[in-house]
Formats: sequence, C-alpha cells, structure tokens
Amino acid sequence: MKKSILAVAVVLVGSSAFAQKMESKNGEAYLPQAEDWAIGVDATPFLNYFGNLIGGGQNANNAPTWNYLTTNQTITGKYFVEDDMAYRASIRLGFGSNKGSTMVADRGSVAVPDYPGTEPVMVENTWKSGSTNIGIGVGMEKRRGFGRLQGFYGAELGFNIASAKNTFTYGNTLTQNVAGPGGIVDIDAADDMDVNGDAVADNTGTDVFGNAGRVTESKSGATIGFGLRGFIGAEYFVLPRLAIGGEFGWGLAFVSTGASETLLETEGITNAGTEATNVFTMEGTKSSSFGVDTESVTGVFGPAGSLRMTFHF
Repeated sequence: MKKSILAVAVVLVGSSAFAQKMESKNGEAYLPQAEDWAIGVDATPFLNYFGNLIGGGQNANNAPTWNYLTTNQTITGKYFVEDDMAYRASIRLGFGSNKGSTMVADRGSVAVPDYPGTEPVMVENTWKSGSTNIGIGVGMEKRRGFGRLQGFYGAELGFNIASAKNTFTYGNTLTQNVAGPGGIVDIDAADDMDVNGDAVADNTGTDVFGNAGRVTESKSGATIGFGLRGFIGAEYFVLPRLAIGGEFGWGLAFVSTGASETLLETEGITNAGTEATNVFTMEGTKSSSFGVDTESVTGVFGPAGSLRMTFHF
C-alpha cells in the first residue's frame, strides 16, 4: 500500500511542472473533448508495479493485470457529448454452458463379465449446466476543474440478473428391474452422476420422507437487482488523455433472489411394505434486501471507491 501511494506521488510530482499546460510538447490535449470515448480499469495493479520498481525490487514484481472496476465484472466506459459532460455505461452479458458424461455399469444387465472376452455392459450418465449473468448501468456525469485536476459528479441507474441450472440424466433408471433387491434398482454410487468430482457432487439429496435420492434437475432462484446512485469523484491527467482518479457514491438498491428448485428422484418403502419410486419438487428459501447507503451496501453496479485509470480516445 505504501509503495502504491509513493508511486502516485512520484507520478503527480513529476508532472506538476506542466500543471498549467493543457497540451503536451507534441501538441496533444491532456483533457477529453466532445465526441471522445473513454474506458476505465482498476489502477491498483499498475501502482503496485511502479511502487515495487521504485522500492528497489524487494518484492516480486509481476506484470500488471487489466482488471475490472466493478465487483460484478462489467465493462465500464464513457462518451463525451460535450467537453464537460459525458454519458456513462457499464455492461456485462454473460451466458455459459458445460457438459460432461461418464460411463457406469448397467445394473439391469444379466450378462456376467468374463476377463478378457466378455466386457461389462455400460450405460452413460450425463450432466449439463447453464448460467446467465447480465449487468447494465447507464448514467450521466458533469465535470469541472482547474488544469489537469478534474472533478466530476452525476447519477446513474443499474440493473443485474443472474441464474443457473443443472440437468442430470442417468443410464440406470429407478424402475422395476430384476437386478435390484425387491425388483427395484437401489440408489448407490452406480446411479450417481459425478463427472468432475466435487464440482458436481451435489446431485444427491434427501426427500421429505428422509429417503435418499438423485437430482434430475436443479435451478437456482433468479437474482434480480436494481440500483440508483449519485456519485462524486476526481481525477488527475498524468499524461495526455490518461487519468488516475476515483469516486464515491451514495444511493439505493433492491435485490431479490427467488427460491431454488430441485427435482429429486427417490425410492422408498410404502406403508404396505412395497418399494416405490417418485419424483419430488424440493424448493429452497428466497430472500430480498433493500438498502440506502454508501456503496458498501448498494454497490449493485458502481465502482465503489476504487482507484482507476481512465483512457480517453
């Protein structure tokens, strides 16, 4: 942290001799102008890098990384409609899917494996997953300042939604089968789906009667968030069109998460003493929250006080 502060101080002091000049020696303007675009990144990795250089390399000095400004990983940018006014936007459009499979022994097969000629009869278990993560923010900022030191303020709206789903299919069904005791295939490791170890080991559970079961489908409750914030900040242009600065915000946010839903296939013993199978729909809890505060509470989409580097072009 001390080296990061030292790096900022060196950059600012080194450029103070030109503080009143609004153009470089090559005639390049320091400040943004109408019709310019800008993109912001986390400044901390760069400040740490230069701080370690100044400190004599006592710590490992890996190349700086290009990090997102926001915790929800939105791409953040601006468009200047006037020299002192810009529209702001942040966006994340995330869609993902995974698929895996594994072969397990066919519990219904009556064939007896005999090495090396008669191989065990195998069936396939599969796993599919999908996820969605969308974040959008829009706003406007006004600017004022003296020389390369520029202050700004404004307001913006934010929205985000996230959800996930897993689907499991099994080669061995929980139906009457001569291979299982009582004519029903029992749930055990041969029925479970575990393609990638613990990563998908949550495909088993217990029904409302306490019977073991296997998941055929699980859906997380969709999380939806809305936010409105005002912000104020400052930045210093250390090079033409390159500024280091930060901002704070205050506002409100509402976040709601729906109940998760799991389809659980189980088997058990009826009151009559017979074995039976069934599919139960198991619902999880749901929640919601509302806050009016600084961004430690309402940071649905804002940069939350991080130091940033902003590139204008």
